[in-house]
Amino acid sequence: MNMNQIISTHNLSKRYGDTYRVKSVNLTVNEGDIYGFLGPNGAGKSTTLKMILGLARPTDGKVTVFGKDLGANRRLILNQTGSLIESPSYYGHLTGLENMRVIQRLRDVPDKNVTEALKIVRLEKQKDKKVGQYSLGMKQRLGIAMALLSFPKLLVLDEPTNGLDPAGIGEIRELIKSLPQRYEMTVLISSHLLSEIEQMATSVGIINDGIMMFQGSMEVLKNKNRPTIMVKTQNNKLAQELLFQKGFSPTQHGDFLVFESLTDGQVAQANRNLVSANIDVLRIEEHKKNLESIFLDITGKERNLL
Repeated sequence: MNMNQIISTHNLSKRYGDTYRVKSVNLTVNEGDIYGFLGPNGAGKSTTLKMILGLARPTDGKVTVFGKDLGANRRLILNQTGSLIESPSYYGHLTGLENMRVIQRLRDVPDKNVTEALKIVRLEKQKDKKVGQYSLGMKQRLGIAMALLSFPKLLVLDEPTNGLDPAGIGEIRELIKSLPQRYEMTVLISSHLLSEIEQMATSVGIINDGIMMFQGSMEVLKNKNRPTIMVKTQNNKLAQELLFQKGFSPTQHGDFLVFESLTDGQVAQANRNLVSANIDVLRIEEHKKNLESIFLDITGKERNLL
C-alpha cells in the first residue's frame, strides 16, 4: 500500500464554551486506505469530519489534505473530495436524476458520471421519481451517489449505512471495499457499527469523548483480540502457586485462573503440571474478545456503542 498521507491532523480541537467536542486529535489517513472512524454517538466523529472538510472551524490545531494546508487550499482540496456528512441534502420536489444534474453542474462532470454513480448505488430505476417520495434508504443512496459523482481522490462518508436494510448495508459495504482498487479512491468512513467497520476497514481510529483512544491498522486492532485461557481447579490458590513455579503467570478472576496468550502446547503443559500435583482440573475454557469488547478495553468504559 502506498503510504502517502492523504489526511493528517495535528492536535485538532473544537471547543464549544468550556466543553471540548474534539480534543487534540491526530488522525492520519494513508493513500488507498479505507479508514474506519469508530466511536459511539456523540463521540466527536462528525465534528472531526466537518473540520477536515472545512465545514467547521477548529478551535486549535491544523488539517492537511493531499499534503496541503486546508485553510489556504480549501477550494483545491474540495475539488478532489466527495462527502456525505450526517444526512444527504436534496431538493424533495426534484427527481433523483434532477438532483444529480444540480451536482453535475456544480462539479462540471460529464453525463457518464451521473449514469455510473446512479448505477453503483442501484438507483437507476428510481432516478425519475421525486426524491420527496424516496424512502430513507433511497435518500441515503442518493447522497452517496452525489458524493461519488466526480469520482474523487478522497471520499468522506459519515454513517453512510443509516436507514439501509441489511441487504442495502451489505451492498454499500461491498461498494466501499471496491473503491480503492476500482477508482483509486481513499475512503474515510465514520460509524458506530462495529461489525461494519470490522468487515471493510483497513485502518481504524477509535474516538471517545472527543479524544482519540486508538489509531492503527485493522490487523493491529485484531491482534488485541488474543484469546485468554480460563482454568478452574479444585484449589485455585494452590494451582496458581504451583504454576508460578513452573513459569506461568495466571491471575485470579472469580472462580478461574486467567492466562494470556498461551499456545496449545503451553495449555497442555499447564494441565499436566496440575494433574501431576493431584490438583483436579474442573474446566478449561478459551475466551476470545469481539471488537466491542476491545473497544471497551481501549476506552475503559462499560458503554455500548449504540
